Amino acid sequence: MLFFKPTILPAFVAVCVLALAAPMSLHAQQDDSAANAAKAKTALDAMVKALGGDAWLNMQNREYQGRTAAFYHGKPSGATAEYWEYHAWPDHDRIEFTKHRDVVQIYTGRDGWEVIFSGKKPLPKDQVEDYLRRRDHSIETVVKEWLKDPQTILLFEGQKLVESHLADQVTLISSKNDAVTIQMDAMTHLPLRRSFQWRDPLYKDKNEDAEEYDNYRDVQGFQTPYNITRFRNGDMVNQRFLFKAVYNQTLPADEFSPDAAASKIVKK
Repeated sequence: MLFFKPTILPAFVAVCVLALAAPMSLHAQQDDSAANAAKAKTALDAMVKALGGDAWLNMQNREYQGRTAAFYHGKPSGATAEYWEYHAWPDHDRIEFTKHRDVVQIYTGRDGWEVIFSGKKPLPKDQVEDYLRRRDHSIETVVKEWLKDPQTILLFEGQKLVESHLADQVTLISSKNDAVTIQMDAMTHLPLRRSFQWRDPLYKDKNEDAEEYDNYRDVQGFQTPYNITRFRNGDMVNQRFLFKAVYNQTLPADEFSPDAAASKIVKK
């Protein structure tokens, strides 16, 4: 028969209680995490449905036509231009500038080219990296690629205010420890803001890139933001105002060929 001193018995009982409670606490945490992830997935599913559902998920290409304006330290730089933007999933993009459409930028895979009257040349490395970084963190890429990876972590982070709109906030963390935060209108479920952080390779500090979406219109069953604003570390750097959007059109076979673009621009 075991005998415990009065001073030892309470400590012994406490250890037993903690040992029994620890697994229960772990299970509770796992249940909470699973419930939170399910809530985040529900919010993202509602967003996809609002954007166009299966049609949006299977969209082959799109064309945006509008005007773009640049900003420096949040103030207009005076530089504005008409532009035409073509995107074919997953990694083909073409942007034409000026009313004559004689300045063309083409991104295919991980390469970027500029085509002007004098011919084609590679775009600056930092410009290509910036463009690809934003494409890699786009809502389309996050939904079509990140969500398919079972190792992607989903976090529902409650509701926030975005430009006076109440928004559901979800953060996705990839298997590479990369993260994107999407804020969706709590009523319409349409995206209001997408943001991510990245570390400067030279100075090692973190930068934030964000886009805000407004003035949605139904185009061929796709909810399309006609106003898109970009921010870098909280400062506005670009605004785009759409005049027109077209989806799933038949594009020329050489639409994303820099050589074909160069041959079509009349040289002076």
